[in-house]
Amino acid sequence: MNLVQNLRKSPYQIVVLDKRNYHTFQPLLYQVGTSGLEPDSIAYPLRKLIKNQKNMFFRMAEVSHIDTTLSKIRTDVGDLTYDHLIIATGTKTNFFGNESIENHAVWMKTLPQALNIRSMMFENLEKANRTEDPVKRKELLRFVIAGAGPTGVELCGAIAELRLHVLQNDYPEMNTDDIEIHLVEGLDRVLPPFSEESSKNAQKQLEKLGVKIHLKVLVEKYENNIVTTKGDLSFQTANFIWAAGVTGAAISGFEKTALHEKANRYIVDSYNKVHGFKNIYAIGDIALMESEEYPKGHPQVAQPAIQQGKHLAKNLKKLAKNKEMEPFSYFDKGTMATIGRNKAVADIGGLHLKGFIAWFMWMFVHLWFLVGFKNRLVTLINWTYSYWNYDKAARLIIRPYKQNKILAKED
Repeated sequence: MNLVQNLRKSPYQIVVLDKRNYHTFQPLLYQVGTSGLEPDSIAYPLRKLIKNQKNMFFRMAEVSHIDTTLSKIRTDVGDLTYDHLIIATGTKTNFFGNESIENHAVWMKTLPQALNIRSMMFENLEKANRTEDPVKRKELLRFVIAGAGPTGVELCGAIAELRLHVLQNDYPEMNTDDIEIHLVEGLDRVLPPFSEESSKNAQKQLEKLGVKIHLKVLVEKYENNIVTTKGDLSFQTANFIWAAGVTGAAISGFEKTALHEKANRYIVDSYNKVHGFKNIYAIGDIALMESEEYPKGHPQVAQPAIQQGKHLAKNLKKLAKNKEMEPFSYFDKGTMATIGRNKAVADIGGLHLKGFIAWFMWMFVHLWFLVGFKNRLVTLINWTYSYWNYDKAARLIIRPYKQNKILAKED
């Protein structure tokens, strides 16, 4: 999006291809999944992004293959030739080849999947409220989240706050203390990409909210509502959310030398050119730009994508004027994650912030990067309402919960 916005009034004809007609602000997907926001608060129409720009066009299409020999993109609505190709397909959920988890767990990479989590959560709460079987009730009220990265941590915090401030009022006949929240992580700390100090602070804040944390635990499978790990630990739960990793959403058509096999990301040079090509670029999460400072590529978060999009737009303008392109240099603005009300952590340079300051900074940054004034305003109103009233307004079951395998095919 930053690339497109910075190529306005350029000599290029820009064609934007996406299988959806909207952009999703993924850092706030968990708030849709836990009823903090409605989906239209974090989505923005792509046609609105390019309106009144005579050199820009949008096609709702899913790209299946890139013919690099003929410079042709194959889609479900026809083929398209290109002079320059920019790939910004991001990532998809990584199940590490585990079919039982892929088939039965829920995950969250799209708006329909976030709504799926919301439906699952409130359908199971309704079932638990009327069941007389104590074992079944425990199964319906037990939440297990695999993966203690920012997504897993933020999901746990949001569910814990629902339990603490909202559900006891919605379900007065239910003992909400029976709701269990378990966070499972294969490594030795939560928020592994963060500093050790921020990881410890995040764990303390989660534990204060009643989240039970299980470190150095690897999930083996999920079948018949039972999460089995590679140790002695197991959970009987109807609410298993997989947030344990992502892999690049690469498109077929490239030689193996252009792809980093383990990360499934395109290997690019300092100008974001895909290895072996002069007119194909990759930016954002799908691009792996190795350097001395980042031997495994830049972190798969918003800032590298934003900066690469803006930088590549400048370079393409230079290219149109036969000027020399400039190599990309990443400026790390820090990382942050929220746990809940007045609870967050942030690593900014050498500073390790926590509590209200980190939480306020997290809110400001995420509001700033939301696309569209209306989305910012609606989100701010929702957050202000929730803060003062200890409430989440979007506790709606819009459509029945569907297994994610089915949902992914429909989506």
